[in-house]
Amino acid sequence: MQPTAKALLALTCMTLSSVSLGAQTLTIATVNNSDMIRMQKLSKTFETEHPDIKLNWVVLEENVLRQRLTTDIATQGGQFDVLTIGMYEAALWGAKGWLEPMKDLPASYALDDVFPSVREGLSVKGSLYALPFYAESSITYYRTDLFKDAGLTMPERPTWEQIAGFAEKLTNKDKEQYGICLRGKAGWGENMALITTVANAYGARWFDEQWKPEFSGPEWKNALNFYVDTMKKSGPPGASSNGFNENLALFNSGKCAIWVDASVAGSFVTDKTQSKVADHVGFTYAPHQVTDKGSAWLYSWALAIPTSSKAKDAAKEFSAWATSKEYGELVAKTDGIANVPPGTRASTYSEAYMSAAPFAKVTLESLKAADPSKPSLKPVPYIGIQLVTIPEFQGIGTQVGKLFSAALIGQTTVDQALAAAQQTTEREMKRAGYPK
Repeated sequence: MQPTAKALLALTCMTLSSVSLGAQTLTIATVNNSDMIRMQKLSKTFETEHPDIKLNWVVLEENVLRQRLTTDIATQGGQFDVLTIGMYEAALWGAKGWLEPMKDLPASYALDDVFPSVREGLSVKGSLYALPFYAESSITYYRTDLFKDAGLTMPERPTWEQIAGFAEKLTNKDKEQYGICLRGKAGWGENMALITTVANAYGARWFDEQWKPEFSGPEWKNALNFYVDTMKKSGPPGASSNGFNENLALFNSGKCAIWVDASVAGSFVTDKTQSKVADHVGFTYAPHQVTDKGSAWLYSWALAIPTSSKAKDAAKEFSAWATSKEYGELVAKTDGIANVPPGTRASTYSEAYMSAAPFAKVTLESLKAADPSKPSLKPVPYIGIQLVTIPEFQGIGTQVGKLFSAALIGQTTVDQALAAAQQTTEREMKRAGYPK
């Protein structure tokens, strides 16, 4: 007996319905850094292995990503299933119950292989709330050829004053050669990440032990004057628009003699397909000054699952895959071992990796030395080297970042910027009820 047209239509609808119900779409929000763009490219392997999971990518500039994710998670909007966040958000959002705990991971994930400092930075009271994709400290990149030609020698552990001296000697603005490139783009995770480590090195801190801001102190004045003066004298034009990606592009195009920034850039500046100076890059520790405490940051870009996700199991499956040893092996196979996401796993730092990655030793030692519980020469009431792990910091840090960016381009003086930073921060902290 032949089925009727009506029966065939009903059967077709049932089949389509079952297919659509079977396949899940994960919406992944991530930052437009090279490692994440590589992850997006290589995730075709994941989709092949998991035909029931489809990946929808939302790739955003760093400041925009943070704003979008903060708004979405605070309102429980549910736009995203996987969030690319840092230690700041993992600690705060995990404590609020906004993130799914990353528990019951398979034995093959080898969580014990992840560096303890990275695990702790992504945990709250022993519960892990994000899986680290890569971790970084900050280090100094410099052009070995320019140093040699100028008869200069980079110390293993330079001071900021020494860096400024080298930068001045290596600046030739007529040739678009700038002695130093540093972050100037306003944002708590952009210019303030760098400037706070400079301030730490000069003995400054964000708050005293009673949560009173310290921008009116001599340490912050010395640090910010140093930063603004050095960038005006030896930095590129338009520096107030430059964050990590912009300075990476400048360095790779041969326009920066010195660059102090995230250690994760090591594989990019030595990649001949994207760096014109790949054969002439030296690596050393982030500069110190009065102290080395807090002079190099600790950060991790990690994958987390919001409680608002409707596809938590699939999201966990993907997050575990993208942060696994196997993913690292896939990167090594496709793009070379030096491009394996750094800073998260002890097993990454094999003899083969250390040999292939000239930046690996400095990165590893910097990560080991970073201590978010002691970020400053003086005691502090907060956790965090380049940031302060309190909910209010995101707004305060961005406001202060705008003030310091304005000082960099001469819209205001350093003294005016610091006075405004003190006033703004005092007001916001008082409104938030500190000390608590």
